[in-house]
Amino acid sequence: MNEIKGTKTISQTAEVWRRLKRNRAAMMGGMIVFLFVFVAILAPWISPYPPNEGDLSKRLKPPSKEHLLGTDALGRDQLSRVIFGARISLQIQVVAVFIALIIGTLLGMVGGYYGGTFDNLIMRLMDILLAFPGIFLAISIIAVLGPGLNNLMLAAGIYSIPQFARIVRGSVLSLKEKEFIEAARAVGENDLNILFRYLLPNSMAPIIIQTTLRMATVLLTASGLSFLGLGVQPPTPEWGAMLSTARAYMITAPHVATVPGLAIMLVVMGFNLFGDGLRDSLDPRLRD
Repeated sequence: MNEIKGTKTISQTAEVWRRLKRNRAAMMGGMIVFLFVFVAILAPWISPYPPNEGDLSKRLKPPSKEHLLGTDALGRDQLSRVIFGARISLQIQVVAVFIALIIGTLLGMVGGYYGGTFDNLIMRLMDILLAFPGIFLAISIIAVLGPGLNNLMLAAGIYSIPQFARIVRGSVLSLKEKEFIEAARAVGENDLNILFRYLLPNSMAPIIIQTTLRMATVLLTASGLSFLGLGVQPPTPEWGAMLSTARAYMITAPHVATVPGLAIMLVVMGFNLFGDGLRDSLDPRLRD
């Protein structure tokens, strides 16, 4: 039986991969995401200069052989700072989405499975969080906790919880009355086993899709907060903070703002394209 189950899983995975490969936009997004992660992990080894090492005699230099993407107002190499900025951005995304994924999934599973007063309480709390636009909720949290990398990750994680909770709750509500759940109850499976052995694995498709798409949203939010001075603080090479510093040089040295702006745009586009492709590939209703 285990062999049959394993073979079925491999077959389903191969089918998802086949469908994903046929989606050119998704594959392009996947390559952008892969490149972003690759650069972030290997930043100390592929960066041509230390990110905070400046030379005022070379400030605001345009792209050249020595500095491929030019230098900023303090003579720091733009390419190096963008490369290290990828590491900071990836750290924010992973931590914030992990916080939202764990808390939101648990709340959605428990609320959807047990229902009643507990479910109503959880969903009303999620409605309160959703009543605030995401960026304003994150600003409110940081206003209480103070600016900084750790508080930025926490704020981005908290405001992303409702999306995971509602998606997982909806999936659990549609699954908990299925025959295989009734059979599990009939053979004496306890609630914990039903939640984590049957309901959670069968809810993974929407969770994976939401995780991928949320990476893009968190990056935009984190960059926006850093741009406003509420997130990562200078001289840390974070893309939003780099954009904020570059505002004064938009006319005299446009490359200073263009480089981090393009980095944000490309990575957000990559996660969105890849997430949309995953959604199409994992949706069992889409057959060709």
